[in-house]
Amino acid sequence: MRFGWRAISGPVLTAAIALLAILLDRTIPLPSPAPVFVCVVALAGALSGFASAMTSAALAVIGAALFCLGHRAMSLHAAADLVGLLAVTAFGTAGITGLMRERLLATFAAERQSHATAARLSAALDQVDIGIVLLDAETRAEFINRAFRDYFALPDEIADGKPPFIALMYHGRDTGAFELPEDELSTFIAQRMEMVRVGDATPINIKLRNGEVLRFVCNVLPDGGRMLSYTPVTDLVRHTDAPGRADYYRSLRDPANRKLIRYLRVAE
Repeated sequence: MRFGWRAISGPVLTAAIALLAILLDRTIPLPSPAPVFVCVVALAGALSGFASAMTSAALAVIGAALFCLGHRAMSLHAAADLVGLLAVTAFGTAGITGLMRERLLATFAAERQSHATAARLSAALDQVDIGIVLLDAETRAEFINRAFRDYFALPDEIADGKPPFIALMYHGRDTGAFELPEDELSTFIAQRMEMVRVGDATPINIKLRNGEVLRFVCNVLPDGGRMLSYTPVTDLVRHTDAPGRADYYRSLRDPANRKLIRYLRVAE
């Protein structure tokens, strides 16, 4: 037991109550302080843990025994019963509150460790040049790293508000981030929504209007969420660009596929 005001407060309070009850009982008949002792034991366990509570319980039993011996209106048999009942109650209370406090502190420590790990991971992901978005099972963004925010000029107030994925797509559309004709944006957004919905992990290259190319991949997480990664591949793609690539991107857009438009409307 570490010594400090928390550790000694329970035992000191128990001893003080016992001494005060014994002294006052000589002049003013008092009821048994046993209920007060139990409360003090519980308080000691909550403040400092198992050792302090057990020490308070032991002092409570001794104090109750001395009080009963000097209490003229109580028979020896009744005093023994009261002290025995107090001993069971006090030590039981000490054990329960002490263990509960230990478990609570362990839970808090684990939570702090978890938050610290999450903070370090978040800071690390903000240092990479790969855009990363973590979605929950409802496709709402739980985490958006700095690279994604920079690629799509996403303000922090929007990113930190846990927007749905479709809102991120619309933000890219409204800010003109995608290198696509305006009449093909709806189909493009619908395709990306469908990929995320079904968890399609097929890599897709996304060209941005500023000249960068990002390789988009959707991975399904164990909890039903999604991890979206946007890896910069500009150097791998742009130097091989040719007019024939336009047909490839048009085939990905599939403007005739009306089913994707229906998915988009459902997402909205």
